[in-house]
Amino acid sequence: MRIILLGAPGAGKGTQAGFIREHFSIPQISTGDILRNAVKAGTELGIMAKKIMESGGLVSDEIIIDLVRHRIEEPDCTNGFLFDGFPRTIPQADALRTANVHIDYVIEIDVPDAEIIKRLSGRRVHPSSGRIYHIEFNPPAVADRDDVTGEALVLRDDDREETVRKRLQVYHEQTQPLAGYYLEWSNSSDPDAPGYVKIAGTGSVETIQENILAALKQTGQALL
Repeated sequence: MRIILLGAPGAGKGTQAGFIREHFSIPQISTGDILRNAVKAGTELGIMAKKIMESGGLVSDEIIIDLVRHRIEEPDCTNGFLFDGFPRTIPQADALRTANVHIDYVIEIDVPDAEIIKRLSGRRVHPSSGRIYHIEFNPPAVADRDDVTGEALVLRDDDREETVRKRLQVYHEQTQPLAGYYLEWSNSSDPDAPGYVKIAGTGSVETIQENILAALKQTGQALL
């Protein structure tokens, strides 16, 4: 089971990625982790990437794809893998396709922007413990105070509405076009095309999980 998971920041990808990883017994792979491990291990590609990053440059898609290909050849990927945050752009998707990295399914978790803004901008955090509250969905007993210590809760910069809107804008410009890219490919006559499923990311976590499995079954995945 080789899966790409798409969705905007705040769409709940992290939660569903954990479910998919455990259900299919596959590793969750992020390019950030791959880069850090390659640099730490001192591999040839890792050394190249380190030099580029230290000079303030961006690691090329070519190097990223090479790192990905090496990673998915490791034993823990025997049953497949879940790409987390990769590919991010159509050029990366093209490079992955050109490298003949087969993908079984692309899963898009779709949540309206207004819902994401409400989810993220309503979060409040207790800095020292990391406890997270939400002013609507999980409010503290006393407004803006941690239930355990009584200390003040904070709104993180990443959760400020203006920041969330900017992150969504970047997603729509750079990453969301991948949805159309993979949907078009899925609907083509190419026998190597991945299946494409779009899941509403609203509702309970359990309902979304059930919908993911049901959608995969509908597309003919015998392993389920």
